[in-house]
Amino acid sequence: MSTYAIGDIQGCFDEFEQLLQQIKFNAAHDRLWLVGDLVNRGPGSLAVLRLVKSLGDAAITVLGNHDLHLLAVATGVAKLHRSDTLDEILHAPDRDELLAWLRRQRMLHVQDGYVLVHAGLLPAWTVQHAQQLAHEVEQALRGDDYATFLEKMYGNTPDHWDEALSGYKRLRVICNALSRMRVCTAQGEMEFRFKGELRDVPDGFIPWFDVPGRASVEATVIFGHWSALGLMLKPNAMALDTGCLWGDALTAVCLDDRKVFQVQCLTQSAERDWQ
Repeated sequence: MSTYAIGDIQGCFDEFEQLLQQIKFNAAHDRLWLVGDLVNRGPGSLAVLRLVKSLGDAAITVLGNHDLHLLAVATGVAKLHRSDTLDEILHAPDRDELLAWLRRQRMLHVQDGYVLVHAGLLPAWTVQHAQQLAHEVEQALRGDDYATFLEKMYGNTPDHWDEALSGYKRLRVICNALSRMRVCTAQGEMEFRFKGELRDVPDGFIPWFDVPGRASVEATVIFGHWSALGLMLKPNAMALDTGCLWGDALTAVCLDDRKVFQVQCLTQSAERDWQ
């Protein structure tokens, strides 16, 4: 049995299928850990959702910002963006079944010394604390009033964690950290406009995984979301978004030996804008 972590797919179904063939994935024995952003911008989001859902317990996925955006659009609390490629899902005969499945997926997964998350963990959060906070967002997504949460999750403030936060402000900070963050200050104040390369990180900000004293440093955090960062394999942080959507590659890493597998983009799907 092998476990493979795979970076942002974002509707690149053909590359995803080729990558599964390359790693000789067997759903009866192997496991997939997907960093989120299964959908959007690429041409095969519907096929990706159907395939991952069909894998059942053989695939664990956490939710990314594009997955949450799909849920918000489908619920009617957000509008499609010009570059979205979600129409095929929204008009699919199995739309409701797929969206109900997506809404039940996790924001964070912890196992065997690894943390799977779409974007990152705030530096003050231990793994255990992050698990508890992620569960709050998961409960909101799975609750009867999930549409209100999806409407209230948008926004960049508050931009830092405070245990005294409550209600939708609390949930927004948690959701933003787990699904949108790339850089923050040493005190954990998040900045969401930056999407570029490491050499261009704005003054005063640090990649969240490099903040000195990060409380989750004892675990290896597996994440995506930052395509301009590319593949990064550190002892306690693994970045797997290698920009297949923008014409680069889709990446899998075997967690047993850290062997890297890649499939180059077959057809560039979107104009690069580091999202």
